[in-house]
Amino acid sequence: MDFEPTAEHTMLRDTVSNVLADATSTDAPDLWATFADLGLLGLTFPESDGGQGAGPVEAMIVMSELGTSLAGIPLLDCAYLPGGLLVEAASPAQRRELLPKVATGELRLAFAHEEPLSRWPLRTPTTSAVRHGTSWKITGYKSPVLHGDEADLLIVSAMGPHGIGLYLVDPADAGVTKHPTATHDGRQVADIVFEQATAEPLSAFNAEAAIESAEVAAQAALCAEAVGSMTEALRITAEYLCTREQFGVPLRTFQALTHRAADMYVAVALARAMSVYASTALADGLIDQTVASRAKLRVGRSARFVGQEAVQLHGGIGLTKEYSISRYFARLTAIDQTLGNADDHLRFLTARVSEYDLVDL
Repeated sequence: MDFEPTAEHTMLRDTVSNVLADATSTDAPDLWATFADLGLLGLTFPESDGGQGAGPVEAMIVMSELGTSLAGIPLLDCAYLPGGLLVEAASPAQRRELLPKVATGELRLAFAHEEPLSRWPLRTPTTSAVRHGTSWKITGYKSPVLHGDEADLLIVSAMGPHGIGLYLVDPADAGVTKHPTATHDGRQVADIVFEQATAEPLSAFNAEAAIESAEVAAQAALCAEAVGSMTEALRITAEYLCTREQFGVPLRTFQALTHRAADMYVAVALARAMSVYASTALADGLIDQTVASRAKLRVGRSARFVGQEAVQLHGGIGLTKEYSISRYFARLTAIDQTLGNADDHLRFLTARVSEYDLVDL
């Protein structure tokens, strides 16, 4: 397989990079609207549903640039992940109604799946869906819901009569109570309580496969974002070592510090390789949680190491919120905790060791 970027991939990367660079200017554009105009919100949706019909590799290019810039646009949480659920589980009529609106930026979605005290993977939610005449009612507690407070429509996982299902819920419904808050990396989340909230089921009443497929794609996207953030954190750190002086000489002249920077480079390279592995597997049509967990484990370990080393090599300034390195470290930590952290994925993988004839350590 040729891993060199095509001309189209390079053009996509440069376009996203330029748009995100413009966002730092005083007349910064509305990124959500700009991404919609460029077709990036519906990048992975089928063309028949108003999307661009692009594959996972293109999505990873966009996510990597978001990681590099630390742009807070909720592309994954409000478009790619919930949109993927609609592609997998919604009826043709639901897809025709909703996906074009997501692609044009008119509709922001959020996936309400995680619950208090739960760990990834959540396959038996306590939230329930019960039929009341011709309608459905949702009761339960979802936390955290990434960007749940700014969503125009919620996709809620709940246990129904046929197992775990997916249901559309209007966040303005009288049975929905939202408690918004902010994460340590500055992103928005919400705790959402459902008390007999009116819901519309998606066509797939047993949606476990759809949830797993969407999560695998989202984990690969998070890996790509993390690689973008790690690459930029490494660049900033290397530049700092070359310009900051101690005892009258640049820090790069101290061998111990350059060795630590070299270790950061190796960690980023390992993470990038696993990210490419995850995205190319998806591009080949392989929806495999084992592949995604391998990537998430490696990327999570690299992210922790790179973030910690970047802060340490900067000294005290690396801890300040005003300095970029602390923000990269915060985002890398948040990515590791989303859809299973490194320990969760290690536990998932070790539980399947018996499935292999040979384990090469």
